[in-house]
Amino acid sequence: MDRILVVDDNKTLVKLISRKLSSELGIQIDVAYSFAEAKLFLHRYDYIMALLDVNLPDAPNGEVIDYTISKGVKVIVLSGNDNKEFRHNMLEKNIIDYVNKDGKETLQYVIHLIQRVQKNQNHKILVVDDVLMFRKKMEQILTNLNYKVITVAHGEEALGMVEVHPDISLAIVDYVMPVMNGFELTVKLREKFDKNSLSIIALSSSEDDDIIAKFLKNGANDYITKPFSKEEFSCRINNSIEALENIQLITNHANRDFLTGLYNRRYFFDNTTKYFEEAVNNGESFAITMVDIDHFKKINDTYGHDVGDKAIVNLSEILRSGVDRNDLVARFGGEEFCIVLKNISEKNALTVMERIRNNVKNSVTKTDDGQDVTFTISIGIALYHEATLEETINEADMLLYNAKQNGRDQVVSN
Repeated sequence: MDRILVVDDNKTLVKLISRKLSSELGIQIDVAYSFAEAKLFLHRYDYIMALLDVNLPDAPNGEVIDYTISKGVKVIVLSGNDNKEFRHNMLEKNIIDYVNKDGKETLQYVIHLIQRVQKNQNHKILVVDDVLMFRKKMEQILTNLNYKVITVAHGEEALGMVEVHPDISLAIVDYVMPVMNGFELTVKLREKFDKNSLSIIALSSSEDDDIIAKFLKNGANDYITKPFSKEEFSCRINNSIEALENIQLITNHANRDFLTGLYNRRYFFDNTTKYFEEAVNNGESFAITMVDIDHFKKINDTYGHDVGDKAIVNLSEILRSGVDRNDLVARFGGEEFCIVLKNISEKNALTVMERIRNNVKNSVTKTDDGQDVTFTISIGIALYHEATLEETINEADMLLYNAKQNGRDQVVSN
C-alpha cells in the first residue's frame, strides 16, 4: 500500500492533516514528531511522498528536508514562515512545493497537489530547448512532479520523438533554436496533433507581445517567459495537463456508451467514415460486422433489466477482447453492436467472429442471487465490395437478419 510520511511537532495539526489525508486519499499515513522519528520511518518504509515541517525540536534548520530528499522521497514543505527570501531558498531545493500553513484551504490544496502528482505518472512531457542548462532545470522540476520526461535539443529531433512517442501529453518548446525554431515546430506539431490530444507551451526570453500572440494564434496553449520561477513553471505545467485531462474526459463521455464503455454510434460514424475513405483509396480489405443478442427480450422478462444490462456488458467485454486493438467496436443501441474489422480477409473475418460467437455461447452471466444465465448471438459480416459505408452497414444488417431467420446462434457473411 502507498504511504505518506507527515513530520511536524504540532500534534494537533498533524492529527488533522493525517486524518484528512487518509480519508480523502485512501493512503497509509505515518506520523513523526521529530527528525529522529522521521529517520526511523524512512529507514523502515518506502514513501511516495513526505509532508515536512521546516523547524523541528531536534532539527530547527530544515535538516529533515535535505535528509528526506537524499532518500529519494518527493517532498512538500509545510511551513508557517512566509518570509519571501526564506521561501525562495526552500524552493531552490528539489522539493515539489512550499506551502504556508494558513488554514483549511491549505489542506485542500495539499490534497489536490498529492492527487495531481499521482496522476502525473500517466503523462509524458517533451522538453525542446537547445540550452542544456535549461533542459536540465526543466527535467528536474518535471521529474520531481512525477512526469515522464523526454528532452531534445532542437525541433527536428522533437518531430522524430513524437513519432516514436505519439502519447506525449505536453511539449515545452523554446523559441530560439537551431535547425527549426519553436514557432516552426509548433506549427508542425499542430499539423499532427490538435489541442485535445497535445498541449504546447512556448518558452522564450522575449517579452515581445507580437511573438507571444503569434505563438498563441498558431497553436500554443500557453507561453512562459524566461527566466521563470519554479512555482510559476510548475503551476502552468500542472494547469495545462489538468485542462487536457478535462477536455479528454468530456470527449470520452461524448464518444463512449455509458453502460459498456465501448464507442457509441455517433463516434462510430465519425471515425469509420474517415477510415472507410482511406481504406478504399489504399485498396485495403475490411469487414463491417453486426452483432445482436438472441432472444434478449426473454432475458429481460425472465431475470429483469439489471441482468439484461449485465449480459450486454459481458458481451461487450468478449467483443473488445476478441478483436484486434486497431479494430473498432461500437454499441449501436440496445443489444446491437457494430464492429469494423480492419485490414482483414473474408476467411479471417469469419474465423474471428466464429470464435467470438463460440466464446459468448460458453460464457456465463451471474444474477445477483447466483443464477447462471447463458445466451447466444447472431452475426452478419459484410466484406467491402465497391459500396458506400451506409450500404455496407445495411448489408451487414441484412445478413444479421438472415442469421436470425435461419435459427440464430450463427455467423452469416456475403
